[in-house]
Amino acid sequence: MNVTRILLADDHRMTRQGLRSLIARQPGMEVVAEATDGREAVRLAADVAPDVVVMDIEMPGLNGIEATRQVVARVPGVKVIALTASADERRTADMLRAGASGYVPKASAFREVVEAVRAVAAGKVYLSPLVAGAVAESCRDGARPAGSSAFDRLSPKQREVLQLIAEGKATKEVAAVLGVSVKTVETHRRQIMEKLDLYSVAELTKYALREGLTSVGA
Repeated sequence: MNVTRILLADDHRMTRQGLRSLIARQPGMEVVAEATDGREAVRLAADVAPDVVVMDIEMPGLNGIEATRQVVARVPGVKVIALTASADERRTADMLRAGASGYVPKASAFREVVEAVRAVAAGKVYLSPLVAGAVAESCRDGARPAGSSAFDRLSPKQREVLQLIAEGKATKEVAAVLGVSVKTVETHRRQIMEKLDLYSVAELTKYALREGLTSVGA
């Protein structure tokens, strides 16, 4: 029997434990690794090449949307299921655009994650009933105006810099996390401020929270 290898990425230990316990009881499924933040999820996905990643969206350092984009780009054939406290249609759309194949709110029963794993492993897209209606409504009403989201207005690297700034990292800390120079971070920060017409850390933090780039401070 083929075994679906799963990576759990969530910064809440209790959530990971609950999912691991549930998955351990399912035939043909195995948790092969656990990540506590987005950057660790990207690294572990590249190392263990799982079939499915269950990815929390609201994680510090690198949010699940950015982590999904990187995982899908680096691991051929991997499927990502978004796990989130929010059933917001905008986040759903951004996650699907990043390459996710499934979306399950944390308000759903854990067993729905198992349903989602089975579906995406079989090559299907899984949307929880709690978000499917919102997605359909969004599609019926038309797409968001171009440039209305941080995921339209900022580059992937700029979104990473913005999240770290919003989470209170100093310029040198951001540079160390991203493996770039302080000057590069300063350039990104200046460009972010110019694009968004925001010129203080407080304004940037509010914007990052509103756009779902981070939940720190919410």
